[in-house]
Amino acid sequence: MNSIEIRCDEEIEDAPRKERSLEDMFQSVSPMFCPSRRVWKPQMDIFETREKIIIHAEIAGVKKSDILIEVSSKAVKISGKRKSIKPPKNKSATYRLAEIQFGDFERVLYLPTVVDAKSILANFSNGFLEIKMEKSQDSGG
Repeated sequence: MNSIEIRCDEEIEDAPRKERSLEDMFQSVSPMFCPSRRVWKPQMDIFETREKIIIHAEIAGVKKSDILIEVSSKAVKISGKRKSIKPPKNKSATYRLAEIQFGDFERVLYLPTVVDAKSILANFSNGFLEIKMEKSQDSGG
């Protein structure tokens, strides 16, 4: 698949909340402590014009085919996966700094106004995802 998958649903659900394990707490300190499942939250901006809601997401290193956008009239869920960069196979190599997060990500953004879920345009370029949505005629915008 060479495009971004966009789904329109009536409702968007957050991932179920779970209690934080000791591993989860250390993960927020340093990814080096958590070689197993890593979850990261990419930086995002959301703003609006008179006609549109626009979201920018910084997701460098993610393939288009690994991005899923789910949209309802009131929320947007952006999820996907960034695969890890393998360190050199040289056994004498040692990490001195490890800040780049990888693995699954998911963000649910609640919109400031109702949007027309069928008007979505998504563009992914240079590590930035841009989503443009027309405001619903019923939103008074």
